[in-house]
Amino acid sequence: MIVSTKGRYALKAVFELAMTDIDTPMSLNTISEKTDLSELYLEQIFSVLKKKGIVKSIRGVQGGYLLTRKPDEISAGEIIKALEGELSPSKCLIDEGYCDMLDRCPTYMIWDRIKKSIDEVIDNTTLQDMIDEYNKKNL
Repeated sequence: MIVSTKGRYALKAVFELAMTDIDTPMSLNTISEKTDLSELYLEQIFSVLKKKGIVKSIRGVQGGYLLTRKPDEISAGEIIKALEGELSPSKCLIDEGYCDMLDRCPTYMIWDRIKKSIDEVIDNTTLQDMIDEYNKKNL
């Protein structure tokens, strides 16, 4: 299981948005400059994030994107899963019909523990946690 470019870039871009004043919209051009990501690619990402209710857009000259909630209310998992869907080291964990040996599989326990560990980390790490950690290391 590898998080795709979209998932990684979404987290990076939303982190940048979270670093600014919560009431000040940030344009995709600015996010692109700050993250060194393609503005066209960011358009695709932010379209999904908007549909999932993570960001909202503000029109006009001073427009751009804002978070829909405070950074301590948005998890890394919510952002990543918006672009990736459920993360899993094995398809059997997210598709019950994938394997008919699930009840007697010797490796299922390992895949299940890995998935639960990943979910625990990303679902319980907020943007605010990321900001705090970043500031500790970079200020």
